[in-house]
Amino acid sequence: MSSARPSTPRGAVAARDGIVLIDKPAGLTSHDVVARTRRLAATRKVGHAGTLDPMATGLLVLGIGRATRLLTYLVGADKTYEATVRLGQDTLTEDAEGEVTASLGCSAPASWPGGQAAFNRRLDDALRALTGPIMQVPSAVSAIKIDGVRSYKRVRGGEDVALPARSVTIHSLIRAGAPVVTRAADGAGAVDVDVVDLPLHVSCSSGTYVRALARDLGARLGTGAHLTALRRTSVGPFEVSRARGLDDLAVEVTEDAARPEPAGLATLSLSSVARRCFPVVELDAAESVAIRHGQALPAEVLERAVRTADVPQAAGTQDAGAADDHHGVTAGFAPNGDVVALLARKGGRAHPVLVLSPA
Repeated sequence: MSSARPSTPRGAVAARDGIVLIDKPAGLTSHDVVARTRRLAATRKVGHAGTLDPMATGLLVLGIGRATRLLTYLVGADKTYEATVRLGQDTLTEDAEGEVTASLGCSAPASWPGGQAAFNRRLDDALRALTGPIMQVPSAVSAIKIDGVRSYKRVRGGEDVALPARSVTIHSLIRAGAPVVTRAADGAGAVDVDVVDLPLHVSCSSGTYVRALARDLGARLGTGAHLTALRRTSVGPFEVSRARGLDDLAVEVTEDAARPEPAGLATLSLSSVARRCFPVVELDAAESVAIRHGQALPAEVLERAVRTADVPQAAGTQDAGAADDHHGVTAGFAPNGDVVALLARKGGRAHPVLVLSPA
């Protein structure tokens, strides 16, 4: 007997253009969350700045309306996760949703040769080896396309897939708590084996597969490993602590619809998002008009750019006025405080690459 799908109320009016931070529950795909948000926001124009696997929870950054055009510049933001890695077993998908393919087991840290201290040293050495700029082989069950077909579809069709390694940066990979010794079925259902669940904190560049980190950690320790839990806690300057659950949004939309003048699903405004994500240059009235008409400005305009406290280094410039990172983008603001466009240096001029407040 199939369970009824949860009812999602539709907003009484379309949400304003902006960003919505959602705390995704386990069991839903990112597409499921986007579909429900379309109803809540009363618009089809909803996109995301990076997916989460169904097993994972945590922060999804969604764009509404014109904010979907900003997502291209947010997808590459650094991310942080809280993860649990099970040492002692490999799985087909490198996470808890796949079948166990090897079950070597992992004895309690105190039982390792040299005891707990030796285990800790070996573990920390392995974590350090996976920190910094590394070449990572993505998970074979990722959504990467091979000759037009998703890798995970090839794997589930019985193919052996070997993806090429790609460069990613692991800013930090550290223990987030004491290892927990437990028992797990060996995959064949015959016996249980000792395994160790290890909580980790991960800070990494976009494009990193945390389950691939789990796989590689298990390989370095000689135990095998897979990911059993994953929670994304930040995307660029956005924190999961500021996110709302789908149930909370449903209540908000229902209460809003009952008001005499509904306002729609609440969003972070384009101007607020731009100030948090990019270096900022304040434009005068004439410059604002020119940019709204798609005209370029002298490159010296970008030398006035400053980074607000919320903007992480990776999302902005190395020095104020030198917009060379994160797509080389600076946000231009009109005298009234509204964002006008994203600007980039091209051919000695400051060109609008995305006009958010057209003439």
